[in-house]
Amino acid sequence: MTAKQHAPATLRNREPILAVLRKELPTSGRVLEIAAGTGEHAVFFAGAFPQVEWMPSDPSPEAIASIAAYREDYAGENLAAPVMLDASARDWPVERADAVLCVNMVHISPWEASTGLFDGAARLLAKGAPLILYGPYFEADVEPAASNLEFDRSLKARDPRWGIRDLAEVDRLAARSGFTRTARHAMPANNLTLVYRRR
Repeated sequence: MTAKQHAPATLRNREPILAVLRKELPTSGRVLEIAAGTGEHAVFFAGAFPQVEWMPSDPSPEAIASIAAYREDYAGENLAAPVMLDASARDWPVERADAVLCVNMVHISPWEASTGLFDGAARLLAKGAPLILYGPYFEADVEPAASNLEFDRSLKARDPRWGIRDLAEVDRLAARSGFTRTARHAMPANNLTLVYRRR
């Protein structure tokens, strides 16, 4: 038995996400990954940014165990031990970060998690530092993909508090927390990578 979990989507999306991160992340400092899940992204991205301290976090004990198991096999020294962190909590067990990354959480969590994400990032990040989100979003001027509409229905069937968010609503939340969206990167499979920077 192993604590390692596997998310097939990580193998499909990690290279496209990495291409965006190379443009948007600082070249040094600490990147806090929120909702790091299995830990597969953390290992891959830490390896791609050896000069960055990569700090994965998640609210799930199973995810923390999986991240720790992957970390044991990581040859580098820049992947921090996983931190138990609930984005919706008022207090985070992290005092600083130079960037925050959150992949596939906003639509698979209550809205309070997104509110907490922006509020927490605002406490940690300096002016100009990025909060980077990846996942599906609905946009007012873009016809939604049939697959995203079906995915949204399935998410709400699992938990009515979940669902693909409207980008305009996320932008309003960001503005309330002192962030401005500076980039929108179209990604494969009808996903987006959004970059918000601290004002």
